[in-house]
Amino acid sequence: MNKKRILIIDDDEDLSAVISDMLESYNYQVTCAESAARALSLLSERTYHLLLLDINLPDATGFSLCEELRRVSSVPILFASARTSESDRIAGFEIGGDDYLPKPYSMKELLVRVNALIRRAYGFSAEERIVSFGAVNVNLTARTVTRNGQPVSLSLREFDLLAYLCEHKNTAIAKEELLCGVWGAFSMVEPSTLTVHIRWLREKLEEEPAKPSYIKTVFKVGYMLEI
Repeated sequence: MNKKRILIIDDDEDLSAVISDMLESYNYQVTCAESAARALSLLSERTYHLLLLDINLPDATGFSLCEELRRVSSVPILFASARTSESDRIAGFEIGGDDYLPKPYSMKELLVRVNALIRRAYGFSAEERIVSFGAVNVNLTARTVTRNGQPVSLSLREFDLLAYLCEHKNTAIAKEELLCGVWGAFSMVEPSTLTVHIRWLREKLEEEPAKPSYIKTVFKVGYMLEI
């Protein structure tokens, strides 16, 4: 089996070396970049399966780099940062990050988070499952989305949310259930983060995001994919 490639973007070269050694011992192929410019250069040369991204970089912020990447890529992004405030965590999710790990962290917890993101993003099923609504086709097996035949770039978390709605289509789903089902039962994500992700999905998939035809708000309950 081909090794999954991980790009560590962090100016702490000693820490990057320790993480790299640990991940390589678990059969990952790891490359390190000490700056946003170096990361973009590496990303222009080849694809990676996951990015481990610090927020404080010498030439940019991890947030700005994430925003730039999300315009063209849905590669899973795991923020790992000493900035642990609630506002920073929420900002990381809102701009397209898929997970947020506060420093200091244990190598065991980092490995668990990396493995979970890799499984979610690249797992497979023998039976192809496709859900269609309007001009949108969602391939739940291949984890791809098209609209009017053109690919739509979604973050890993956006796709997980869309997939959950697809798997429970025409059913009103409580906000608490969506937060638990998509972000995990023990996540510290605020309901406002769910609201933002719903808005992002509408902007990418609906003809009139302000008057959605498919991703509906169910008053005093939550949301529903109505098809």
